[in-house]
Amino acid sequence: MVSSTNEGVVKRRGCSCSKEDFLPEESFQSWGNYGKAWREIGHRLKDRIITRSLDHTELHEVKARSQHEMKKTLNWWDLIWFGIGAVIGAGIFVLTGLEARDEAGPAVVLSFAVSGLSAMLSVFCYTEFAVEIPVAGGSFAYLRVELGDFMAFIAAGNIILEYVIGGAAVARSWTSYLATLVNQKPEKFVFHAHHLVDGYNMLDPIAVVVVALITIIAVKSTKGSSRLNYIASIVHVVVILFIIIAGLTHADLKNYRDFAPFGARGVFKASAVLFFAYVGFDAVSTMAEETKNPARDIPIGLVGSMLITTFAYCALAITLCLMQPYKDIDTDAPFSLAFESVGMGWAKYVVALGALKGMTTVLLVGAIGQARYFTHIARTHMVPPWLAKVDEKTGTPINATVVMMAATAVIAFFTKLEILSNLLSISTLFIFMLVAVALLVRRYYVTDVTTPNDRNKFIVFLALIIGSSLATAIYWAINDGGWIGYTITVPIWLLATVGMKVFVPQARAPKLWGVPLVPWLPSFSIAMNIFLLGSIDGASFARFGIWTALLLVYYFFFGLHASYDIAKESETNMRKTEEGALEAKQVVEDTSNQKL
Repeated sequence: MVSSTNEGVVKRRGCSCSKEDFLPEESFQSWGNYGKAWREIGHRLKDRIITRSLDHTELHEVKARSQHEMKKTLNWWDLIWFGIGAVIGAGIFVLTGLEARDEAGPAVVLSFAVSGLSAMLSVFCYTEFAVEIPVAGGSFAYLRVELGDFMAFIAAGNIILEYVIGGAAVARSWTSYLATLVNQKPEKFVFHAHHLVDGYNMLDPIAVVVVALITIIAVKSTKGSSRLNYIASIVHVVVILFIIIAGLTHADLKNYRDFAPFGARGVFKASAVLFFAYVGFDAVSTMAEETKNPARDIPIGLVGSMLITTFAYCALAITLCLMQPYKDIDTDAPFSLAFESVGMGWAKYVVALGALKGMTTVLLVGAIGQARYFTHIARTHMVPPWLAKVDEKTGTPINATVVMMAATAVIAFFTKLEILSNLLSISTLFIFMLVAVALLVRRYYVTDVTTPNDRNKFIVFLALIIGSSLATAIYWAINDGGWIGYTITVPIWLLATVGMKVFVPQARAPKLWGVPLVPWLPSFSIAMNIFLLGSIDGASFARFGIWTALLLVYYFFFGLHASYDIAKESETNMRKTEEGALEAKQVVEDTSNQKL
């Protein structure tokens, strides 16, 4: 018997995965069960749409499904540098040149300011959630609590898309700046596959190698990754200061005479794409589970890093456009070649090295953040629970990290940066808009607290805020130069926000740290995010639609049934626990009565 048991153990260890790791739920135990699940699909979908999770559930029960705790090793200093490391990378060093030359001209600084304002509004919304629900799921967990399971899943799919595409874009940019560093053209380091579709036929093996190395670092230790990140980020900040100071010594004010050659439309169109440059700060919110004092550290870390980043971006954009006429800016390595154009050829190596360091930290923080998102999504069984496991020794989600980074490497190998950046901006703006909506729901609607009358008024005002924002964005997208439509849509947004402020009482006050100026700040965040979506090209929306359709196919075949089963199992266990507690209480009371 002993031998047999040992053999079984050895056999199980030899195969680290089984069906139970991927599809352990009741609906997938047999074809009969799966057929029954499909017959109940209407009921199940309704349940997942209207069911909202609880703060306590996310913080304790869902979190416990990872088997081991993530280690609490981070403080506000770590988070500030994680925020800087997560954001300053390909967006500023590559897209600045592309958008300045083709869309905004020197007014690209205004594009960065608009994107930065939108990102800062989103930062505030994220911060309140991260303080009160400090789990690895970030916006996915927040949306589960306030908007329900189904909307959280749609957001989750776009979160995954955001991180995979963001990492791939940065990895592609890494190759471009490496080429500059060694005095070569970027085309030298990619292979042209003539039989593939244009845009997906420039193969980048260096990007794959970089992603693989980052993966190894990310799975070792979060605190170790933090140390590496802020050392690299400090070097990065020094390089940025060098670019600004050295670049401004060669400033030519004549380059600013034609400040906005493409008008306001060009500024906002560039702003929508440059929002990509701010992507990554939400990764900091996923580290709340590993933060020692979330109530203090997360607001300081998120807001502090975003202020530093926005100032740096605007200063860099001004410097670039003062050094060169916007028409002459290079789109692959704009800062390096700008220095070359003013006779500081040696400086391009400093810039390229700084850019490489920056993009390396963006990849590292992105790897850490996306793995934690994926881990929490897997805890809900919307994706296989095998991905939720946290390694006991390292305290990191190794499975989720490896899978996400493998997907990043594949996308980076095939896809051009321009395609990636536009698609990424759509996913990010969509998610940030949903988080702002969720914050309004959190403040104004609490089950069994909000009256039906207040609930109905809240729904009407929220619908008007979203609807007027959509109308403004659509009018901007289809109308070239008209303004009459804004006299209708903007006042509706304004009156709806005033109506929510005056006529709907807040049902919940923040416990530790709250967003100021509610409902104004989240309402403005909704309007800005939707408006920027109206400046993105139609082809990117088509890709976004295809991805969402694929998400829905996966959800109806797998995610819906798995998450429904685990939710019902959780409810049954909770009911049994409550019944057991009541029985124990009754026994104690009976015993006391007998003694009396």
